[in-house]
Amino acid sequence: MSVVVLIGAGSIGQAIARRVGAGRQVVLADLRQENADAAAKTLSDAGFKVTTAIVDVSSRASVHALVETATALGEVSGVIHAAGVSPSQASPEMILKVDLYGTALVLEEFGNVIARGGSGVVIASMAGYRLPSLSAEENAALATTPVDELLDIPMLKPELVKDSGYAYMVSKRGNSLRVMAEAVRWGKRGARVNTISPGIIFTPLAKDEMDGPRGAGYRHMLEVSAAGRGGTPDEVGTIGALLMGSDGAFITGSDFLMDGGVTAAYWYGELAPK
Repeated sequence: MSVVVLIGAGSIGQAIARRVGAGRQVVLADLRQENADAAAKTLSDAGFKVTTAIVDVSSRASVHALVETATALGEVSGVIHAAGVSPSQASPEMILKVDLYGTALVLEEFGNVIARGGSGVVIASMAGYRLPSLSAEENAALATTPVDELLDIPMLKPELVKDSGYAYMVSKRGNSLRVMAEAVRWGKRGARVNTISPGIIFTPLAKDEMDGPRGAGYRHMLEVSAAGRGGTPDEVGTIGALLMGSDGAFITGSDFLMDGGVTAAYWYGELAPK
């Protein structure tokens, strides 16, 4: 049986799973059982074969247990990593632990078992594009530092990462760099892995942000962007299906920015820093 593992039971992960999970065993893992159960019911009612699991992506033991659960069901041919916390939800320390370290951990553990011809997608964020250029040494540190040493690299010292917004930007830039490096290792198994960097996609997490202290800024972003609106999970699902399917067979180690033009406006338009 071919197995697709979805980590993070939110709207974006589900949208991708619906595009790539037909005829395969979907393992739906989340930190909270109630979230996994609700998403599993939605997918099961739509005809998908789903089992659930609990996972804490910031724990190696927990992620490894998920790998064992998945491989016991069959050959892992797909991994969708959509778990994370946003700046309005967590401290800088927690964001680095979940969004940066957790992603590196998932990539390493599932990269050890991904099947030939398999593929993975990591959900990053347009926030990674807000960060100014890093040095070659900093890029290499985020991309290649052994996972269990990742949070100890100098650029992540608490005195340098003081707020949640910056921690989030560094984490998401780190995700795309880590995927580029992991694509080399996954390639040796005949598998591919890419990132998608969405902008404001209308999900419960985005609603938390829109209702939070940065809400006015986010609404302004949408108003001046080329698209003039936020995105939908299904639009991200379309790119996820491309990257994980046969039409994306020549794409690996890449990041796909899909933000309706917000980043373009930030660097060269109305959102550009004065």
